[in-house]
Formats: sequence, C-alpha cells, structure tokens
Amino acid sequence: MDTYQGEGSKTIVQITKGVGIALIMTMVLLIIFSAILTYSQVSEDVITPVILVITGISILIGSSVGNIKIKKNGLLNGALIGGMYILIIYLISSILNWKFGLNSQSIVMIVVGMVFGVLGGIIGVNKK
Repeated sequence: MDTYQGEGSKTIVQITKGVGIALIMTMVLLIIFSAILTYSQVSEDVITPVILVITGISILIGSSVGNIKIKKNGLLNGALIGGMYILIIYLISSILNWKFGLNSQSIVMIVVGMVFGVLGGIIGVNKK
C-alpha cells in the first residue's frame, strides 16, 4: 500500500512539474514573440495563430517531460497537464481582464491544450 501512495505523490509532483515547465516556456516564448512584434514589421494578424502554436509547443514539451518518470497513463496524465495549464491560463486571464470570457477562440485553446497534452503524455511515457 505504501508503494502505491509513493507512486501517487510522484505522479502529482511530475504533473505539477510538467505544468510548471509549460507555463515557463510559454512566458519565455511570449516575451520573445513580443520583442519580435515590437522591433519588426510583423503584422499583428499573426498574434492568435502564434499564441496557439506557442501554447501547443509549451504543453507538448511540459507534458513530455512530466511523463518521462511516470511511465504509465500517458494519455490521462498528459490530458491533466494540458487541462491544468489551460485552467491556470484561464484564471490568470480572467483576473487580468474582467471582460474575459469563453468564446470560440477559448474552445480552440482548450482543445489544443488537451490534444497536445495527450500527445506529450504519449511521447513522455514511451521515451527511454
């Protein structure tokens, strides 16, 4: 029984680590992207697609890293990492912007988060 509890706490730590890595990657990539927008002639029309790509890549890497040591339930753990990431981003966005709400773009972001979380979970569990 103690072994199972140890595995459960290890899983929670790894999922938290995966979410943290994804959030840090997102911040770094968004800072780089904002510098590119500021100092170049890149159109602001690319903001939404680039944010989706940054989100997907960040979740994919965070989920992969988070699942490397777990070695099982990659689909579930990856979806948890993606879902927790999106929830945290949603909470931060709603605190910073009182008019923030769910719309079609939010739904796309949720789907991207879950799909890339699951993919990252599969990659992480199968990585040697």
